[in-house]
Amino acid sequence: MAAHYRDDLLHGTDHPDTHASSNRWRHEESTAFAKHANTAPREADGRHESGNLASFLKASRVEGKGSPGSHTPIMLAGNAQHGEVEATRREQDELEQRGAVDGVRRGAAGATVRCGPLLNYRRIENETWYGSVLVVVDTQSCREDSVPELCLRVLGSREATQNGMGRGVDIENGNSNSHAEVEAHGVINGVDYSENPDPAQAPNDNTPFHGGQPNASSNSEETKIRGVKLYADTANTFWRFLLQVPMQQEEIQCVYTIPGLTFAEGGKTDRQNFFIPAITESMRIMFHSCNGFSVGTDEAAYSGACLWRDVARQHEETPFHVMLGGGDQIYNDGIRVNGPLRPWTDIGIPKKRREYLFPEKLRKDCDEYYVKNYLRWYSTEPFAAMNGKIPQVNLWDDHDIIDGFGSYVDEFMRCPVFRGIGGVAHKYYLLFQHHIAPPPSTFTTDAPQTMSTDGVGIDPRQMENTYVLENDIPDPSYIIGDSPGPYVAERSRSIYARLGARIAFFGIDARTERTRHQVNYPETYKKIFDRLRAELTAAKASPNPIQHLIILLGIPIAYPRLTWLENIFASPLMGPLKFMNKRFGFGGSFFNHFDGSVDLLDDLDDHYTAHTHKKERHYLVSQLQSLASQFSVRISILGGDVHLAAVGRFYSNPSLQIPVSKDFRYMANIISSAIVNKPPPQAVANLLARRNKIHHLDKETDETLLSFFDRNPGEDRKSSKSNTVTMPSRNWAVLTENSRTSSTSPNAPNTSTVNNTETQPPAHDLEPTAIPKDGHAPLHTGEQGAGSTHKSTKPEHHGKSADGSLDVVIRVEIDQHDPEGKTRGYGMSVPVLRYEGKVLWVDEGRKSWAGSRRSRSLRGKRSRGEVDGGMGGGVGGERGGSAG
Repeated sequence: MAAHYRDDLLHGTDHPDTHASSNRWRHEESTAFAKHANTAPREADGRHESGNLASFLKASRVEGKGSPGSHTPIMLAGNAQHGEVEATRREQDELEQRGAVDGVRRGAAGATVRCGPLLNYRRIENETWYGSVLVVVDTQSCREDSVPELCLRVLGSREATQNGMGRGVDIENGNSNSHAEVEAHGVINGVDYSENPDPAQAPNDNTPFHGGQPNASSNSEETKIRGVKLYADTANTFWRFLLQVPMQQEEIQCVYTIPGLTFAEGGKTDRQNFFIPAITESMRIMFHSCNGFSVGTDEAAYSGACLWRDVARQHEETPFHVMLGGGDQIYNDGIRVNGPLRPWTDIGIPKKRREYLFPEKLRKDCDEYYVKNYLRWYSTEPFAAMNGKIPQVNLWDDHDIIDGFGSYVDEFMRCPVFRGIGGVAHKYYLLFQHHIAPPPSTFTTDAPQTMSTDGVGIDPRQMENTYVLENDIPDPSYIIGDSPGPYVAERSRSIYARLGARIAFFGIDARTERTRHQVNYPETYKKIFDRLRAELTAAKASPNPIQHLIILLGIPIAYPRLTWLENIFASPLMGPLKFMNKRFGFGGSFFNHFDGSVDLLDDLDDHYTAHTHKKERHYLVSQLQSLASQFSVRISILGGDVHLAAVGRFYSNPSLQIPVSKDFRYMANIISSAIVNKPPPQAVANLLARRNKIHHLDKETDETLLSFFDRNPGEDRKSSKSNTVTMPSRNWAVLTENSRTSSTSPNAPNTSTVNNTETQPPAHDLEPTAIPKDGHAPLHTGEQGAGSTHKSTKPEHHGKSADGSLDVVIRVEIDQHDPEGKTRGYGMSVPVLRYEGKVLWVDEGRKSWAGSRRSRSLRGKRSRGEVDGGMGGGVGGERGGSAG
């Protein structure tokens, strides 16, 4: 039915019907029903003097000639309750027999759910929303040939469902107010819906209930979606359900259920609801990172994962359409403390740890640890309450594998144990976070075919009592690398997706290809930017060009430098201390348990601002500037990892006197971390604040942190004047477009004046005399008053300015001892870009960051044009001051 409604939206109601069945028996009853209908009626009950009436009816009945055949008119016997039950049973048996032909059984036979449902967002295509749901069931509790079904229903517009029943009420009957006010929604595909009736609201006898039911009545039909088995072993079975929902001219609420499953008492249920924006609207975005605790953290002292309760409150008030996970969605570091790697970690000599094998038994033990940790964490409240209601898009980072993975020295990263856990972690990353079938085998030293750097071969031992879906077609949202990573022998998966009408999202897989000297291969960057240019070109020619491009890097890119600390930790002066640590344990936790380096060095090497990533960082930022100038799209960058909140910015040198509305170099880096893990000490945040100098990426581009935190999150406590740029408290972020087509506040500007740039300057530009001398001051009106009193922090104004800008709010925890996880918001606005000048083209040049020498030599046969030399940047050299 959803397909009918989508075609009505796209082609009008007179389009040819391409969905009718061509089966000549489509109007006949089922075989089971026909057998039931052929049952001879019983004799009429002679009591209460009805016998004469029965005789009269029999006498007047005309019998047909010949046998009744397999299909006859419906005749129901009196008092047929028992017959109906028997017929139902026969029909169910027949359905099961039909399913047996295909080797499947309808229904899940009460399978016990171990995790889920987990909801993911994938993409929007042809005004259809695509997503997926994952459930993990206990293999021993379900019949081998059973297939669960998901029932999906569109309740109607969010406004109608709120007025009719509210999201806090049981949504089972789906009733809503059919007289809800219809909003104006702007121009789509040449039709002005502010003047023409919404097709979903216009009377039409052919409008289907599913996907097109505007008023969320209880008659809304369900679409049933059969599960696809992704992976199964003797303990767990993973089922995926692919969702497709036609979008409407109003924001809609959907509900899905998975009948027949058994859920833990008091835990999550199969009935979940989520929201999809109107065709003309962009998504409301929630962003988080570092969703777990490091080893040894006193979790009770931080009230557990309580900030997810704050997410739930905000979602209840104004629902989010997508949840972006910036890395470390789970912490698997415990594998070396209370897991199967403990004996390996306890080996005191790094050389012996490097030579330690990864046999099949250790692989199985690690596999069991990772899956149990995922099952535990993704079922832990209050996080579990949200991962089935807000569609997720996730990219991984080191803690999804193990702390520092990819940033230790090359020889250690290539040891069997690290390659082994990299493969196992990747397997469950694909299953839990992407709903994708994993590779059939992972690295083990017992099977040489799995040890190749060009990809993992199949190990028959790993396939025993195991099912893996073959030929799982990748979703079009993925940008898959051409070559396997150096330590995880699988290809990277970056993601591109539209987040509604005018926002696009791109997330870089910054872990699969990472080494200490690179984040991504040069050929991967080429593939990425080719895809982005193709998408932006297509969008530019459409009625809805992209206004904001959100880039997820995971790790901050506009961030204070700690090069001096890197130099100290990597200097020969540390040699004697390392020796004493190796022989006598001197220094304790100051040195890590893997390669014997200083423990903080892997964190510093992880950053784009690390000295080893300087050239790659310059290339990446220059390419983003080129995109912004070519398509006049405002780019904002999301980053996490560092366990504090901040806002960095790239911008044109103020001496160039470029207003922000025409400054393609202006890019805000929203840094939000961590939503669960503990923050660093205040002294560390203050140290970073003191390093907040004006840095020069090149002669035209400056960068620095914004003065953002005007006060501490607690009541009546002012922030120290020495640090208003970093906040060492747990936090998460909200991003909402100030849409020109959505409902606006009474104070919202008229859209006709907003678009008329010839009669007045854009709303966010400062007067020429007010442009600051450096980036320590606000660069536009969206940064003026940034912090706890900014208009974006007020629910009645957030996303209501109707000027096309992006409201950004970082919600910071007030009290770590409060189990309710209450937060204070700090906000700013990111203006749209109106650039019409020359395009900044980046000279690809020669890229020298492509990994260590050994990495390049091993990858040389499959790489394309990798040369060890300087990089020819498209933007000029550096000027005085602190460079790049």
